[in-house]
Amino acid sequence: MMQTTDDEWERYARHIVLPEIGGPGQAALKKARVLVIGAGGLGAPLLLYLAAAGIGTLGVADDDSVSLSNLQRQVLFKTDDIGLPKAETACVALQGLNPHGRYQPHALRVTPDNLMALLEAYDVVADGSDNFETRYAVSDACFYAKKPLVTAALGRFDATLTTIKAHESGADGTPNPTWRCLYPSPPPAGSIPACAEAGVLGALAGVMGSLMAMEVIRCIVPFGRDLVGRVLMVDARDMRFDNFNYSWDPHNPLNGKFG
Repeated sequence: MMQTTDDEWERYARHIVLPEIGGPGQAALKKARVLVIGAGGLGAPLLLYLAAAGIGTLGVADDDSVSLSNLQRQVLFKTDDIGLPKAETACVALQGLNPHGRYQPHALRVTPDNLMALLEAYDVVADGSDNFETRYAVSDACFYAKKPLVTAALGRFDATLTTIKAHESGADGTPNPTWRCLYPSPPPAGSIPACAEAGVLGALAGVMGSLMAMEVIRCIVPFGRDLVGRVLMVDARDMRFDNFNYSWDPHNPLNGKFG
């Protein structure tokens, strides 16, 4: 049973009364260690909801500083934070939201050279990065480290979300798909404009960060059906939510038979 203070019992009361979570589930959240890569449009709301949910340890990996143009969607930060490093500033804000958690800043840019060591201290990874180089590096590292990965991407008015547990197999024994089963190779350089060029609807980042938080929580306290082998697609123009299935590709270079 979860060892809690009276404050924690009250703080998490709306979780604890849910049969799908309850005391044991809340204890699992308190024990969990989650690494969030990117404290930007996706990472900011994601971190807020994970901290509020009672995740015991939250790591924040980001090498950027807060800028004025971030504040349209990165709701974790305030105007007074402009110019401050995101990782450290995020951890201070999260401590103020929920002092029962442990918040670890990693003021660095994740690369294939540092990811494996970074992942050792965490159970679940959530990638809210804004570039394909980082997404491929993170997904490959999570496969080799045997860590579940929740990953999302934002467009101007559209977004996608999936959960990857490529180190596990489905009920029929077939390996779960990897990120490279879904996207074998990155798009040509320059073919997809950056957020600063194309723009992004701020509230959409909040929606997707919240959905990422639900998938992370589901990785720790299983309930319902997760997004393994499925991509959730959100179209904010028409307010549509769709999904499509994808499966293990035997030609993928990570765990494919012919990769």
